[in-house]
Amino acid sequence: MTFLPLANAVLATALAIIPVKAASAADAITGRATVIDGDTIEIRGKRIRLQGVDAPESWQHCGDGDGGTYRCGKEAAAALDRFLSSSRPTRCEILERDRYDRSVSVCFRADGREVNQWLVQGGHAVDWGKYSKGAYADVQELARSRGAGIWRGDFDLPCQARAKHTRREPSC
Repeated sequence: MTFLPLANAVLATALAIIPVKAASAADAITGRATVIDGDTIEIRGKRIRLQGVDAPESWQHCGDGDGGTYRCGKEAAAALDRFLSSSRPTRCEILERDRYDRSVSVCFRADGREVNQWLVQGGHAVDWGKYSKGAYADVQELARSRGAGIWRGDFDLPCQARAKHTRREPSC
């Protein structure tokens, strides 16, 4: 009879020392998303940067393919707002925090569609390989070949546009 309590104690000790990274409520945030810009949202007062993608800045203009320009940053934000509004709530899996104290995350709509991938696939953002390790390269190539979103005309990569705007070296 003393064997069972001893076995339970050994098992409990073993489980306590095995390093396990389990998903917890602290690793995700769910709620109604408000769009800040094409690659940043806010849920319940928390700023969330969409991991591995880079959308045009709100002030950025892109070529429209017909010799004109349009506010591609504003269009990216508006498209993201429409996409998120059609299937709420949004759930974001937090991967890390950035230098602006935003949660860097991969996010999903209530129907399971990945937000980050959708942005790149629709031509509303680019795969930021420096951070994505090429996770969205295939869908970016699809968007480029279809002339979707920013790919319908000439544009500066968002990281290049920021560098020009601030007169700094590009971070891409």
